[in-house]
Amino acid sequence: MKNLISIKDLSIEEIEKIFSLANEIKKKPHKFSRYLKGKSFALIFHKPSLRTRVSFETGIFQLGAKAVYLEEEIGFSKREPVKDIARVLSRYVDGVIIRTFSHQLLLDFAKYSTAAVINALTDSFHPCQVLSDLWTIREKKGELRKVKIAYVGDGNNVCNSLIYGCLKTKANLRIATPAGYEPRISIPAQNLEIRIMNDPEEAVKDADIIYTDVWTSMGEEGREDRKEIFQNFQVSKRLVNYAKPDCLIMHCLPAHRGEEITDEVIEGRNSIVFEQAENRLYVQKAILISLDIL
Repeated sequence: MKNLISIKDLSIEEIEKIFSLANEIKKKPHKFSRYLKGKSFALIFHKPSLRTRVSFETGIFQLGAKAVYLEEEIGFSKREPVKDIARVLSRYVDGVIIRTFSHQLLLDFAKYSTAAVINALTDSFHPCQVLSDLWTIREKKGELRKVKIAYVGDGNNVCNSLIYGCLKTKANLRIATPAGYEPRISIPAQNLEIRIMNDPEEAVKDADIIYTDVWTSMGEEGREDRKEIFQNFQVSKRLVNYAKPDCLIMHCLPAHRGEEITDEVIEGRNSIVFEQAENRLYVQKAILISLDIL
Protein backbone atom coordinates (compact mmCIF):
# COMPACT_ATOMS: atom_id res chain seq x y z
CA MET A 1 0.00 0.00 0.00
CA LYS A 2 1.67 3.21 -1.18
CA ASN A 3 -0.71 5.71 0.45
CA LEU A 4 -3.94 5.78 2.44
CA ILE A 5 -6.02 8.60 0.97
CA SER A 6 -9.50 7.02 0.94
CA ILE A 7 -10.95 3.58 1.67
CA LYS A 8 -12.30 3.77 -1.89
CA ASP A 9 -8.73 3.21 -3.12
CA LEU A 10 -8.15 0.05 -1.05
CA SER A 11 -8.75 -3.51 -2.20
CA ILE A 12 -10.55 -5.91 0.11
CA GLU A 13 -7.23 -7.77 0.38
CA GLU A 14 -5.52 -4.63 1.69
CA ILE A 15 -8.32 -4.07 4.20
CA GLU A 16 -8.11 -7.69 5.37
CA LYS A 17 -4.34 -7.34 5.79
CA ILE A 18 -4.84 -4.29 8.03
CA PHE A 19 -7.50 -6.11 10.08
CA SER A 20 -5.33 -9.21 10.45
CA LEU A 21 -2.33 -7.15 11.55
CA ALA A 22 -4.47 -5.21 14.03
CA ASN A 23 -5.62 -8.51 15.58
CA GLU A 24 -2.01 -9.64 16.02
CA ILE A 25 -0.80 -6.25 17.29
CA LYS A 26 -3.53 -6.10 19.94
CA LYS A 27 -2.69 -9.62 21.17
CA LYS A 28 1.12 -9.39 20.96
CA PRO A 29 2.19 -5.71 20.86
CA HIS A 30 5.79 -6.43 21.87
CA LYS A 31 6.25 -8.61 18.78
CA PHE A 32 6.16 -5.40 16.70
CA SER A 33 8.20 -3.12 18.99
CA ARG A 34 11.11 -2.79 16.51
CA TYR A 35 9.17 -3.33 13.30
CA LEU A 36 9.77 0.18 11.95
CA LYS A 37 13.10 0.84 13.67
CA GLY A 38 14.98 3.60 11.86
CA LYS A 39 11.89 4.95 10.08
CA SER A 40 10.49 8.46 10.60
CA PHE A 41 7.11 10.12 10.05
CA ALA A 42 6.05 13.76 9.83
CA LEU A 43 2.67 14.73 11.29
CA ILE A 44 1.05 17.86 9.84
CA PHE A 45 -2.17 18.75 11.65
CA HIS A 46 -4.26 21.79 10.70
CA LYS A 47 -7.19 20.67 12.88
CA PRO A 48 -7.33 19.95 16.62
CA SER A 49 -6.85 16.30 17.54
CA LEU A 50 -6.78 14.02 20.57
CA ARG A 51 -7.29 10.42 19.43
CA THR A 52 -5.75 10.70 15.96
CA ARG A 53 -2.62 12.54 17.02
CA VAL A 54 -1.93 10.58 20.22
CA SER A 55 -2.67 7.18 18.68
CA PHE A 56 -0.41 7.90 15.70
CA GLU A 57 2.45 9.36 17.75
CA THR A 58 2.21 6.59 20.33
CA GLY A 59 1.90 3.92 17.65
CA ILE A 60 4.94 5.22 15.77
CA PHE A 61 6.97 5.17 18.99
CA GLN A 62 5.77 1.66 19.89
CA LEU A 63 6.85 0.41 16.45
CA GLY A 64 10.36 1.74 17.02
CA ALA A 65 10.08 4.73 14.68
CA LYS A 66 10.28 8.50 15.21
CA ALA A 67 7.46 11.04 14.89
CA VAL A 68 8.10 14.69 14.01
CA TYR A 69 5.14 16.98 14.70
CA LEU A 70 5.03 20.01 12.39
CA GLU A 71 2.81 22.90 13.34
CA GLU A 72 1.33 25.58 11.13
CA GLU A 73 4.59 27.53 10.83
CA ILE A 74 5.60 25.41 7.82
CA GLY A 75 2.95 27.48 6.00
CA PHE A 76 1.13 25.18 3.61
CA SER A 77 0.47 27.16 0.39
CA LYS A 78 1.54 30.37 2.15
CA ARG A 79 5.22 30.24 2.96
CA GLU A 80 5.91 27.89 0.05
CA PRO A 81 3.89 25.75 -2.37
CA VAL A 82 2.51 22.38 -1.28
CA LYS A 83 4.43 20.61 -4.03
CA ASP A 84 7.72 22.01 -2.72
CA ILE A 85 6.96 20.96 0.86
CA ALA A 86 6.02 17.47 -0.36
CA ARG A 87 9.26 17.05 -2.30
CA VAL A 88 11.42 18.34 0.56
CA LEU A 89 9.78 16.19 3.25
CA SER A 90 10.09 13.15 0.99
CA ARG A 91 13.86 13.49 1.31
CA TYR A 92 13.69 13.51 5.12
CA VAL A 93 10.96 11.11 6.22
CA ASP A 94 9.41 7.79 5.21
CA GLY A 95 5.81 8.87 5.64
CA VAL A 96 3.66 11.98 6.14
CA ILE A 97 0.42 11.95 8.14
CA ILE A 98 -1.84 14.90 7.30
CA ARG A 99 -4.98 16.16 9.08
CA THR A 100 -6.38 19.15 7.22
CA PHE A 101 -9.48 20.83 5.85
CA SER A 102 -9.18 20.63 2.07
CA HIS A 103 -9.09 17.15 0.55
CA GLN A 104 -7.57 18.68 -2.57
CA LEU A 105 -4.57 19.88 -0.53
CA LEU A 106 -3.97 16.27 0.52
CA LEU A 107 -4.24 15.08 -3.08
CA ASP A 108 -1.82 17.78 -4.24
CA PHE A 109 0.67 16.78 -1.55
CA ALA A 110 0.41 13.07 -2.43
CA LYS A 111 0.94 13.84 -6.12
CA TYR A 112 4.43 15.24 -5.44
CA SER A 113 5.41 13.12 -2.43
CA THR A 114 7.59 10.06 -2.82
CA ALA A 115 7.12 9.38 0.91
CA ALA A 116 3.95 7.52 1.94
CA VAL A 117 0.96 9.76 2.69
CA ILE A 118 -1.79 8.98 5.20
CA ASN A 119 -5.07 10.88 5.39
CA ALA A 120 -5.62 11.53 9.10
CA LEU A 121 -8.84 13.46 8.23
CA THR A 122 -10.01 15.93 5.64
CA ASP A 123 -13.40 17.58 5.21
CA SER A 124 -14.23 14.78 2.75
CA PHE A 125 -12.97 11.58 4.39
CA HIS A 126 -11.69 10.00 7.60
CA PRO A 127 -10.36 6.58 6.48
CA CYS A 128 -8.26 5.75 9.57
CA GLN A 129 -11.27 6.27 11.83
CA VAL A 130 -13.58 4.09 9.77
CA LEU A 131 -11.09 1.26 9.21
CA SER A 132 -10.73 1.11 12.99
CA ASP A 133 -14.50 1.27 13.46
CA LEU A 134 -15.17 -1.59 11.04
CA TRP A 135 -12.48 -3.68 12.69
CA THR A 136 -14.09 -2.95 16.07
CA ILE A 137 -17.49 -4.00 14.76
CA ARG A 138 -16.04 -7.25 13.39
CA GLU A 139 -14.28 -7.85 16.71
CA LYS A 140 -17.61 -7.52 18.52
CA LYS A 141 -20.14 -8.89 16.04
CA GLY A 142 -18.28 -11.16 13.64
CA GLU A 143 -18.50 -11.21 9.84
CA LEU A 144 -19.29 -7.71 8.58
CA ARG A 145 -21.59 -8.78 5.78
CA LYS A 146 -23.98 -10.11 8.45
CA VAL A 147 -24.02 -6.87 10.46
CA LYS A 148 -26.61 -4.08 10.22
CA ILE A 149 -25.11 -0.64 10.93
CA ALA A 150 -27.25 2.46 11.39
CA TYR A 151 -25.55 5.84 11.06
CA VAL A 152 -27.63 8.72 12.44
CA GLY A 153 -26.62 12.36 11.94
CA ASP A 154 -24.74 14.52 9.47
CA GLY A 155 -23.61 13.16 6.09
CA ASN A 156 -20.03 14.22 6.83
CA ASN A 157 -16.50 12.90 6.28
CA VAL A 158 -16.97 9.96 8.65
CA CYS A 159 -20.22 9.04 6.94
CA ASN A 160 -18.54 9.22 3.53
CA SER A 161 -15.80 6.85 4.65
CA LEU A 162 -18.36 4.50 6.22
CA ILE A 163 -20.06 4.24 2.84
CA TYR A 164 -16.84 3.22 1.11
CA GLY A 165 -15.92 0.89 3.96
CA CYS A 166 -19.29 -0.87 3.82
CA LEU A 167 -19.18 -1.08 0.02
CA LYS A 168 -15.84 -2.87 0.31
CA THR A 169 -16.78 -5.22 3.17
CA LYS A 170 -20.45 -5.76 2.15
CA ALA A 171 -21.76 -4.60 5.53
CA ASN A 172 -25.36 -3.39 5.62
CA LEU A 173 -25.49 0.38 6.24
CA ARG A 174 -28.54 2.58 6.74
CA ILE A 175 -27.92 6.30 6.94
CA ALA A 176 -30.44 8.72 8.44
CA THR A 177 -29.88 12.46 7.98
CA PRO A 178 -32.14 15.50 7.77
CA ALA A 179 -33.18 16.35 4.22
CA GLY A 180 -30.40 18.29 2.54
CA TYR A 181 -27.66 16.85 4.77
CA GLU A 182 -27.24 13.51 3.02
CA PRO A 183 -23.73 12.34 2.06
CA ARG A 184 -22.66 13.27 -1.46
CA ILE A 185 -21.23 9.90 -2.37
CA SER A 186 -22.36 8.04 -5.47
CA ILE A 187 -23.64 4.59 -4.51
CA PRO A 188 -23.84 1.97 -7.30
CA ALA A 189 -27.45 1.46 -8.40
CA GLN A 190 -27.18 -2.32 -7.99
CA ASN A 191 -26.03 -2.03 -4.38
CA LEU A 192 -28.60 -3.28 -1.89
CA GLU A 193 -26.55 -3.01 1.32
CA ILE A 194 -26.55 0.79 1.65
CA ARG A 195 -29.63 2.95 2.01
CA ILE A 196 -29.96 6.68 2.69
CA MET A 197 -33.13 7.98 4.36
CA ASN A 198 -34.48 10.83 6.47
CA ASP A 199 -36.17 8.75 9.18
CA PRO A 200 -33.87 7.81 12.11
CA GLU A 201 -36.40 5.32 13.56
CA GLU A 202 -36.52 3.39 10.29
CA ALA A 203 -32.72 3.45 10.06
CA VAL A 204 -32.09 1.97 13.51
CA LYS A 205 -34.85 -0.66 13.37
CA ASP A 206 -33.25 -4.05 14.20
CA ALA A 207 -29.74 -2.55 13.96
CA ASP A 208 -26.70 -4.31 15.43
CA ILE A 209 -24.77 -1.03 15.62
CA ILE A 210 -25.88 2.59 16.03
CA TYR A 211 -23.18 5.09 15.09
CA THR A 212 -23.33 8.85 15.40
CA ASP A 213 -21.07 11.88 15.16
CA VAL A 214 -21.29 15.58 15.99
CA TRP A 215 -23.86 17.62 14.13
CA THR A 216 -21.36 20.41 13.47
CA SER A 217 -17.94 19.45 12.14
CA MET A 218 -14.71 21.37 12.73
CA GLY A 219 -14.71 24.51 10.63
CA GLU A 220 -18.50 24.87 10.79
CA GLU A 221 -18.72 26.11 14.37
CA GLY A 222 -21.34 28.81 14.94
CA ARG A 223 -24.04 26.94 13.01
CA GLU A 224 -26.57 27.11 15.85
CA ASP A 225 -29.37 26.41 13.35
CA ARG A 226 -28.11 22.83 13.12
CA LYS A 227 -29.37 22.08 16.63
CA GLU A 228 -32.92 22.71 15.48
CA ILE A 229 -32.46 20.93 12.13
CA PHE A 230 -30.96 17.80 13.74
CA GLN A 231 -33.04 17.68 16.94
CA ASN A 232 -34.98 14.57 15.85
CA PHE A 233 -31.72 12.74 15.07
CA GLN A 234 -30.44 12.53 18.62
CA VAL A 235 -29.32 9.04 19.69
CA SER A 236 -31.42 8.78 22.83
CA LYS A 237 -32.72 5.83 24.83
CA ARG A 238 -36.03 6.17 22.96
CA LEU A 239 -34.30 5.81 19.59
CA VAL A 240 -32.05 2.97 20.75
CA ASN A 241 -35.15 0.98 21.74
CA TYR A 242 -35.96 0.53 18.02
CA ALA A 243 -32.71 -1.43 17.55
CA LYS A 244 -31.85 -4.96 18.69
CA PRO A 245 -31.54 -5.38 22.49
CA ASP A 246 -27.81 -6.11 22.13
CA CYS A 247 -27.21 -3.23 19.71
CA LEU A 248 -23.86 -1.52 20.34
CA ILE A 249 -23.43 2.26 20.42
CA MET A 250 -20.51 3.96 18.65
CA HIS A 251 -19.30 7.55 18.41
CA CYS A 252 -15.97 8.66 16.92
CA LEU A 253 -15.63 11.44 19.53
CA PRO A 254 -15.43 14.18 20.65
CA ALA A 255 -19.09 13.99 21.66
CA HIS A 256 -21.39 16.91 22.33
CA ARG A 257 -23.39 15.18 25.05
CA GLY A 258 -26.99 16.27 25.07
CA GLU A 259 -26.91 17.07 21.34
CA GLU A 260 -26.24 14.16 18.96
CA ILE A 261 -26.17 11.63 21.82
CA THR A 262 -27.51 11.63 25.38
CA ASP A 263 -25.30 11.07 28.40
CA GLU A 264 -27.46 8.09 29.34
CA VAL A 265 -26.71 6.32 26.05
CA ILE A 266 -22.99 7.08 25.81
CA GLU A 267 -22.52 5.86 29.40
CA GLY A 268 -24.90 2.94 28.97
CA ARG A 269 -24.06 -0.78 29.04
CA ASN A 270 -24.31 -1.05 25.23
CA SER A 271 -21.80 1.72 24.59
CA ILE A 272 -18.39 0.69 23.20
CA VAL A 273 -17.29 4.26 22.51
CA PHE A 274 -14.08 4.09 24.54
CA GLU A 275 -13.09 0.64 23.26
CA GLN A 276 -13.68 2.10 19.81
CA ALA A 277 -11.26 4.93 20.63
CA GLU A 278 -8.65 2.50 22.03
CA ASN A 279 -8.73 0.45 18.85
CA ARG A 280 -7.49 3.42 16.83
CA LEU A 281 -4.02 2.63 18.19
CA TYR A 282 -3.94 -0.96 16.93
CA VAL A 283 -5.40 -0.25 13.51
CA GLN A 284 -3.16 2.75 12.86
CA LYS A 285 -0.11 0.68 13.78
CA ALA A 286 -1.37 -1.89 11.27
CA ILE A 287 -1.75 0.85 8.63
CA LEU A 288 1.83 2.04 9.24
CA ILE A 289 3.18 -1.49 8.90
CA SER A 290 1.16 -2.01 5.69
CA LEU A 291 2.82 0.93 3.92
CA ASP A 292 5.40 0.15 1.23
CA ILE A 293 8.29 1.64 3.22
CA LEU A 294 10.19 -1.41 4.44
